Amino acid sequence: MTTTVALSDRSTKTVTREDGSGTPGRDPQQLWLSHQQPQSQSGAQPRARRGRRPAFSREAITAAAVALADAEGLEAVTMRRVAAQVGAGVMSLYSYAPDKDTLLELMVDHVSGELPSSAALTGDWRTDLKTIAHLQRANMLRHPWLPTALSTRRSLGPNTLAFLEHALTALRPTGLDGAAKLEVFAQLTAFVAGHVTHELTQAAAAGSPDRAAAEARYLATVAADGHHPELAEALSAPARPLTPEATFTRFLNRLIDGLGTD
Repeated sequence: MTTTVALSDRSTKTVTREDGSGTPGRDPQQLWLSHQQPQSQSGAQPRARRGRRPAFSREAITAAAVALADAEGLEAVTMRRVAAQVGAGVMSLYSYAPDKDTLLELMVDHVSGELPSSAALTGDWRTDLKTIAHLQRANMLRHPWLPTALSTRRSLGPNTLAFLEHALTALRPTGLDGAAKLEVFAQLTAFVAGHVTHELTQAAAAGSPDRAAAEARYLATVAADGHHPELAEALSAPARPLTPEATFTRFLNRLIDGLGTD
């Protein structure tokens, strides 16, 4: 089913319902800038629309969707469930988020607002970049659905742009050009998202001590068969701290310390 939703006084858009029909549209200007209330050229605020004031807001809808995803995963986020959370009719939500993909855009930017974008920088770009990565990891662990949501192309909302600006400022001492700085930030974000996904998967699998013990016995047997000398040497090396934080820090250090400034 398709429905035409008014996005501004002079523009409309055909949107997709949860059955997948229709043509989804996510014009970034409409999504992020039309939500603002800019002044007119004369400096006056735009005239308020007539009618009853809505009992909910785009922020409330987005917060409800984030809470659902945090508690039950992205698959639990449907327009019907979100509408029930805010006490609204399902159809009324489509004026704020015409489809679930747009709602995901809002959710990603909403949780990006938890990332500090004005924290003091040390001037050591590697140190600052590592701090940024740790902040991203903490945010993704608070919102385990976030790495999945970031796996598809997203437009940059105001909170995301603020954190990107912070990261680009941290990279200024490198002397890299703008395109390279953007690539470094994208590489860092992809690394963090991938690591957190693996971390969460491992944590879920760690609920079975018997399985972990069986895997250890298997590897020990393989390493002792004489056909895998490199593996045998690797397994005989002194153990390193295996806490999630320590493992992430080691991997991150290898990534950041290996970055050049060409």
